[in-house]
Amino acid sequence: MAIMTLEIPDELERDHDETARFIAAKLYEAGKITLGKAAAMVGMKKWDFMEILNRYGVDFYGMALRDDLASMNSEQH
Repeated sequence: MAIMTLEIPDELERDHDETARFIAAKLYEAGKITLGKAAAMVGMKKWDFMEILNRYGVDFYGMALRDDLASMNSEQH
């Protein structure tokens, strides 16, 4: 994984881990990264990261179904 440096307001840095989890959850929600990559981004296991998704109202099950369907379609081509 690459390292990216972001300038963020001081109040977000005080809760660094929560800010990183939020960013990872939203990247996953936007379809930019997989569940595994989002979890790895914040040093968590997939199953533990699903709790973070729930905390931020990210629908894991609908997105997992979408990912499975996309995977099936790419295997057929």
